[in-house]
Amino acid sequence: MHDVVIIGAGPAGISAALWCDELGLDTLVLEQQEEIGGQLLSVYNPIENYPGLRAHNGRELLARFSEPIGQADFDLWTNVEIESVNLKAKRISLQSSEELQSISIIIATGVRRRQLGIPGEEEFVGHGIIESATRDRELFAGKDVCVIGGGDAAAENALLLAEVCPTVTIVHRGKSLKARREFVERLDANHCITVFTESVVTCMLGNEELEAVEILRKDALKPFQMAVRGVLVRAGFKPNSELFCEELQLDEKGYIVVTGQQDTSVANVFAVGDVSNPLAPTISGATGAGATAAKVIASRLIRK
Repeated sequence: MHDVVIIGAGPAGISAALWCDELGLDTLVLEQQEEIGGQLLSVYNPIENYPGLRAHNGRELLARFSEPIGQADFDLWTNVEIESVNLKAKRISLQSSEELQSISIIIATGVRRRQLGIPGEEEFVGHGIIESATRDRELFAGKDVCVIGGGDAAAENALLLAEVCPTVTIVHRGKSLKARREFVERLDANHCITVFTESVVTCMLGNEELEAVEILRKDALKPFQMAVRGVLVRAGFKPNSELFCEELQLDEKGYIVVTGQQDTSVANVFAVGDVSNPLAPTISGATGAGATAAKVIASRLIRK
């Protein structure tokens, strides 16, 4: 029996674990991946807005976050696959046949990049799919590329790719881009960048490597093909909440609904970080939410 089981070891889960340890709670952290860090592992650009710390990328910030873990007294399990959860009973069943019991549960499962679900998307991973313009743009220098999405991330990546690529085509399903005005103004001023609004990519084509995308515009009767050698998808995020959908209250997009104290709709179950924060998913917000949940749990245990 643990005081707290934390599911997920991104910034929110790490913060919650460190605070739980400081507050004297018997804590176990479960992480599905081999490494801790969550979304930090896929942040390749500089991080300059976390109070008091600057980092060249997510891994560097993770290294700073991880420094106190060696001195902390909580259990951390990686490569953990959860078979099922019973949140009301505070019971977690693992695929390894182990069953865990706790007084409280903190869900810190984060989000994942939304996929398009179109033909060719999975086949061309590593063969034309661009994970990050910051990391991969030199690999696509001199090649025509396509960016799918219309927010800040899509615009920023398109601008970076335009520094080394002859043409960058942005494809966005909405009537207008959702990116900040300063990004849109820079896109408009860049002669290498073309924007297709009210359009979708329906297919990725090629042999061993990506060679083209198929684009359907709203006012067209059929799609047309455009030759590209790289595609970067920034179509938003999807919360990792499927495991809890039968027990917890979720919003229309699948994010876990929480109170100001990070309580979910089930007593003594909390959700922290991006999985419960659709409006302002930030690293600082995630770490703050983790601290809040830990302090609330500790205060309630003391009162009991």
